[in-house]
Amino acid sequence: MRFAFHFRLIPFIAALALAILGIVLGNWQAGRAAQKQAVQEQLDARAAEPPVALAAALAPAAAAAGELAYRRVTVTGEFVGNWPIFLANRPMAGRPGYYLVMPFKIAASNTHVLVLRGWLPRTAQYGKLPAFDTPAGTVTIEGTVVASAGQVMNLGQAQSVAPGAIVQNIEPAAVAAALKLPLQPFFVQQTGPGEPGETLQRAWPSPSSGIDKHRGYAFQWYALAAMAFLFFVIAGFRPGLRKNGSRTSN
Repeated sequence: MRFAFHFRLIPFIAALALAILGIVLGNWQAGRAAQKQAVQEQLDARAAEPPVALAAALAPAAAAAGELAYRRVTVTGEFVGNWPIFLANRPMAGRPGYYLVMPFKIAASNTHVLVLRGWLPRTAQYGKLPAFDTPAGTVTIEGTVVASAGQVMNLGQAQSVAPGAIVQNIEPAAVAAALKLPLQPFFVQQTGPGEPGETLQRAWPSPSSGIDKHRGYAFQWYALAAMAFLFFVIAGFRPGLRKNGSRTSN
């Protein structure tokens, strides 16, 4: 039996659209994997560097994504103990909880920086804040400069920034406006055990996590594009016709 390829416009358009969609989404996922791979390489390079003392001079807004990105720093000063902020919907090891954020006044200056102090479990009663301790007086902490505390979906109307507020997301500019004090345009993600008696957990998720997941998604989208093309080609072959118009047979 002879087979001949028969071009059909509508199946071609459908296959082409599906193939383009697969390639576009595959490229997007591959790009996300490449971005996270670059972050991982930057993290590895900065992890090998000794920590530097964080200067009190205000850094430019782009510093957290440039020369200060993921740099290990030490900073001496004191926590603004009456200004805790709780970032909601931050699970850890499958448990619901909060990230505790507090302004930190850098010693011998009026400059502040937001410190991500750690994770606290959520109590059974939502809105009842978990207990935590704040070291008094001058302390030196170590951490990593990060541009963001992470973004989650805003549920309901965003709450204004205030002492003791439970918010979904936060930006240094909003806290600076509420504090009316100079504030560095980034966060210091505190590392290490902290002060004796602290109950905060600091197993921070890596910003580069999920590289293999993105690569797997990219492969699936590229495979979909290839399947759309192959299906169009294979489905286009039909038994050929004789010159008299009848179908050929064995």
